[in-house]
Amino acid sequence: MTITVAHISPILSVIAGLLILIMPRLLNLVVAVFLILNGLIGLGLLRWLHL
Repeated sequence: MTITVAHISPILSVIAGLLILIMPRLLNLVVAVFLILNGLIGLGLLRWLHL
């Protein structure tokens, strides 16, 4: 299985959702990190990952 940029956003969503379910106190941090990473991926600024 090859992981592409199109697969990263759903994977981040699942991880963020699980973290929020496990530790609700981290909601602000998890949402902020998710939005920042999702924005960077969407803008193509993380092309150095070669995924």
